[in-house]
Amino acid sequence: MKLCITGANSSVGQNLLNHLSQNNDVQITAGVRSERAFGDLPKADNITPITITYDDEASLQTAMQGADCVIHLAGILIETKHSNYASANVAATAAVVSAAKAQAVQHIIFISVIGASPRAKNAYFRSKGSAEEIVTKSGIASTVLRTPILLGPGTAGASSLVGAAKGPTSKVLGGGLYTMRPLDTDDLSAALLKLSLNSAKETRTLELVGPEPIKYRDLIKRTAKLMGSEVEVGVVPVWVAKLGSAITSTLKGGGITPTVIDVITSDEAVDRNADQELGIELTPIDGTLNKILKSE
Repeated sequence: MKLCITGANSSVGQNLLNHLSQNNDVQITAGVRSERAFGDLPKADNITPITITYDDEASLQTAMQGADCVIHLAGILIETKHSNYASANVAATAAVVSAAKAQAVQHIIFISVIGASPRAKNAYFRSKGSAEEIVTKSGIASTVLRTPILLGPGTAGASSLVGAAKGPTSKVLGGGLYTMRPLDTDDLSAALLKLSLNSAKETRTLELVGPEPIKYRDLIKRTAKLMGSEVEVGVVPVWVAKLGSAITSTLKGGGITPTVIDVITSDEAVDRNADQELGIELTPIDGTLNKILKSE
């Protein structure tokens, strides 16, 4: 079997490749934007790094030659001067789908986010929802997997969490009263392995979140406790953060915006978790936190 992975040098991509590197029955083409990223990828006989450009379909088709399944990980939450939601989340997905059609790929797996909808008021959620529609209406069997904040060694969420837990005081957006369902990156990789190695004949949308809902302030406190300390969690008023981010992002042409702040402070909730349907066992939060702290 042959897989093609976009965004392969992301923390999620590297984690997935580490899992796949142990399966010699699977050949992987790992798509990244530049050769400089090759060094970030695990070294294994079954992993072939390749450069891809989302506005150059030929490069995407080359990466997908002979692929049975494409796992599209690439996308952004924070816009920059050179990359926005329309290009990185929507147009890039359209390019991947077009190349997959041309190469007769049998299955596309698209990593989306809890809250995605083409009708969302939030621009990020709307862009991911629009990308979902491109995938599900492609005519190719597809799996949209919506995920929450991802935690594991090397993730941005883990870095922010450990930083906040070092205390003795930490001020966070809205006092961290929003509810999260953090998902271990190893669990996401297990789900992607199950999905990619089994043939798909239909299109479906699944939501996969961690085993325990927890407020961010409590997650910070729990992390501090595992570090053998305590932390007092204070409040950064959301409206103050939005005002500051609006000014700063306008001046810089990107970065943290009110849109990003709304995403960060959204409650993560699902009607049905896909862990049992996918046949995976979710890692308890403390297990995830211990892995993160061990890697620090």
